Amino acid sequence: MKNNINVHSNIVQKIKTLEGGAQMEITDVRVRKISSGGRMKAIASVTFDQQFVVHEIKVIEGQDGLFMSMPRKERNGKYMDIAHPINQETRDMIEKAILKAYDEAEDPVPNNNDAESDNKEEA
Repeated sequence: MKNNINVHSNIVQKIKTLEGGAQMEITDVRVRKISSGGRMKAIASVTFDQQFVVHEIKVIEGQDGLFMSMPRKERNGKYMDIAHPINQETRDMIEKAILKAYDEAEDPVPNNNDAESDNKEEA
């Protein structure tokens, strides 16, 4: 069975996930860029089939560029993913959609406190 990935301008992607040709669609991707000064660059939410959403997917800057980190929680000193793709092909599809939305997202608005302190210095 051959898997197809179709990218449309509205960030809808399809991939065969079950025998018999059933398909899962990414129907919405929302990215909020953040200006933390650290490696985390954004937080994303991905909706599948207009019925199921995964929040708190992080966009992280690594040595080889941006990548996604699935939502996770700490248990007994170890971090465990709460939700995650079960194969590399699905991970790649989700990451591609998130990074495309990241590239198209507006940069974060500077904190008002920073703007006020800049104005005070100019006076």
